[in-house]
Amino acid sequence: MNVLFVCLGNICRSPTAEGVFRRALARAGWQDRVEVDSCGVGDWHLGKAPDPRAQAAARQRGVDISGLRARQLVPEDFMEYDYVLGMDHDNLRAMLAMKPEQARAHVGLLLDFADVSESEVPDPYYGGDDGFEHVLNLLEAAADGLVDHLQRGR
Repeated sequence: MNVLFVCLGNICRSPTAEGVFRRALARAGWQDRVEVDSCGVGDWHLGKAPDPRAQAAARQRGVDISGLRARQLVPEDFMEYDYVLGMDHDNLRAMLAMKPEQARAHVGLLLDFADVSESEVPDPYYGGDDGFEHVLNLLEAAADGLVDHLQRGR
């Protein structure tokens, strides 16, 4: 089983989702059952570490994302991953436009797995620190919901 998280540039939301989901998997004892990665639909930050604000916010919650590096979504990802989950509707549109017809991946929004009123994880890049905290709250809820979903056998 493998899961890919997708945002715009792969330096805020999707690497944070990757780190938070890895922690949720470890708590459930599923860290050896699920492969996890993240990427962006754009190429602006290729090879760069996550935004320092995202790293700091995640670190405060016990999640280290400092070793992650940005990469761009490619059509092959839809063939290799079981779940390709975007952070917002713009990401989802870009993902669906790139998805090959024969792809096996479930393509959707990450917050579909969260018990929250929002459907999108907002991009905190241009905001303040409170935006990163809000993103973490949403991602933690979604990570727990996704682990539950996977444990139930999809």
